[in-house]
Amino acid sequence: MVILQGKSVFGGVAIGKIQFFKRDEIQIKRRHVDDPEAEIRRFRTAKEKALSELQQLYDKALTDVGEANAMIFEAHQLMLEDPDYNDSVENIINTQKVNAEYAIGVTSDNYAAIFEAMDDAYMQGRAADVKDVSNRLLSQFAKKQNASFEMTEQVIIAADDLAPSETVQLDKDKVLAFITVEGSANSHTAILARTMNIPAVIGIGDTLTPKYDGKLAIVDGQEGKIYIDPDEEILVAMRKKQAVEQEQRELLETLKGKENVTRSGQKINLYANIANVSDVGAALRNDAGGIGLFRSEFLYLENETYPTEEQQFAAYRQVAEMMAGKRVIIRTLDIGADKQVGYFNLEKEDNPAMGLRAIRICLTRPELFKTQLRAIFRASAYGQIAIMFPMIISVSEVRRIKEIMDEVKTGLRADGIAFSDQIETGIMIETPAAVMISRELAKEVDFFSVGTNDLTQYTLAIDRQNRNLDSFYDSHHPAVLSMIQMAAENAHAEGKWIGICGELAADLSLTERFLQMNIDELSVAPGMILPLRKKIREL
Repeated sequence: MVILQGKSVFGGVAIGKIQFFKRDEIQIKRRHVDDPEAEIRRFRTAKEKALSELQQLYDKALTDVGEANAMIFEAHQLMLEDPDYNDSVENIINTQKVNAEYAIGVTSDNYAAIFEAMDDAYMQGRAADVKDVSNRLLSQFAKKQNASFEMTEQVIIAADDLAPSETVQLDKDKVLAFITVEGSANSHTAILARTMNIPAVIGIGDTLTPKYDGKLAIVDGQEGKIYIDPDEEILVAMRKKQAVEQEQRELLETLKGKENVTRSGQKINLYANIANVSDVGAALRNDAGGIGLFRSEFLYLENETYPTEEQQFAAYRQVAEMMAGKRVIIRTLDIGADKQVGYFNLEKEDNPAMGLRAIRICLTRPELFKTQLRAIFRASAYGQIAIMFPMIISVSEVRRIKEIMDEVKTGLRADGIAFSDQIETGIMIETPAAVMISRELAKEVDFFSVGTNDLTQYTLAIDRQNRNLDSFYDSHHPAVLSMIQMAAENAHAEGKWIGICGELAADLSLTERFLQMNIDELSVAPGMILPLRKKIREL
């Protein structure tokens, strides 16, 4: 048995034979041409054919994976029509008097290199798009069009990498999983895999070779592992894991579209917690009523420097659009404590959990805060966005935040940039101080969301990262539950709603207790939404 390790893109277990993806290699040769104008006409004709193919792919993807993911091929059409790309191709043909194929190949390499050199992981992923678009153009010149990849049985697709157009054309009924040598978790292909519910492991490296073609394998998407020629013990264990997944899928299908309501008629909202744009697919598949916690700090954790306003705006806008009018609650930057970012240059602290973190960083670095707020407010024009502020301990903090938000709004109006005037603002209840003054805080905001992880830590005076204290740590401690209840009562007394977005929200043993507290919303990992709905409907 051989075990290969890669990066998980989408969970799930698949068992079957490996089939390596084969594509016709397009050979590019440099040829001198006497009539550059005729060669440019060849290029433009090929471009029109490629645009037509991309439109067909868009139509197919629209049916298979929805509008948000079909837009990949709309973006590819725009890339093909990009003036800089076209000017580069035609300029090479004119100045060097060479064939269109060579000019396309050089332009493709140049543009892909630019994207690959960028620090941003999302932009690096666009290099694959440039190559995909260019290969589509080049295929128009080939006498023999690339034959479609044939699968005679259900298989695990293996490849060096897969372009979005290749992924969407696969026969989904015959794809058990896909595994790749290279690949980015931020690539369109990865997003499509998650949307299509195909277990996927990428970045396996050179250990994944064609010598495994036809071998029996197991893909454990959750662990990012590939078992080739698995022994009987692993086969039995993985089949059991598959059976559990099948039960979950059946649960998902039966509960989709149903209300989160108890037998006695009490309703509660079930939202999803996400860390980035790629998690939205899982939220939608699991029938989330909205996004209760968008952990915006992951935009900072995944970057090598401060994400720009445009980067943040693009992410927030995409989530708002994909959720199509459902509430999206974006938590502002929550860096510090166990989430350290080098380029913030924070001083070393003896007790970082009680140090400069979250809203404290934002209020001491207002320009950083304003950049994020501008991006969020701009995105609010594209959906129902709400803002939530972490680690609040005083009314004065909330009032200072409001002043900064007013400054940001004034700046946006001056710049003529649209944003929603109906955006809700809320705070995290995760300190005992916030609980004790929650009645006063409720007068300042539209909602509360309880962060039970930190609330438990601060209430019990136990570092939740310290394994030596596990026997003392009790997330069900009566003091913690009493604090949640106090915050709920004070929120409702001021006519405001309250949710829970910490780990306790998904604790099925506490669901009934939370309903008794009249909690209005529970926000959990996408995979917990339907089990939680089942629990609620049985109470």
